[in-house]
Amino acid sequence: QVQLVESGGGLVQAGGSLRLSCAASGRTLSSYTMGWFRQPPAKEREFVAAISSSGGTTRIANSVKGRFTISRDNAKNTVYLQMYSLKPEDTAVYYCAASLVDTSKRSDYDYWGQGTQVTVSS
Repeated sequence: QVQLVESGGGLVQAGGSLRLSCAASGRTLSSYTMGWFRQPPAKEREFVAAISSSGGTTRIANSVKGRFTISRDNAKNTVYLQMYSLKPEDTAVYYCAASLVDTSKRSDYDYWGQGTQVTVSS
């Protein structure tokens, strides 16, 4: 079992930055592709970014490309989502997730955190 805990969310003005962290316990993350997803109010959960187990490959959703980056530190068992130039439409609950498959497909992720709220004011 993998337990994931997100942190770093909060309220920020449009144009600002935040860095989300996802810390794991229970098992090392080094075997897992790690993903970030978000769920805006009254909308479906959507893919944001993913990073392969080695960190050599990343996938970024078009809606955040050029503004968000994903990284990982396997020694710290932690994954990060750096968000720049935030927009009100980035407001959502952000979730990290772990998968044994290198994928952006939500259903392929086996473990999920509880989420952290990001609110971007205009």
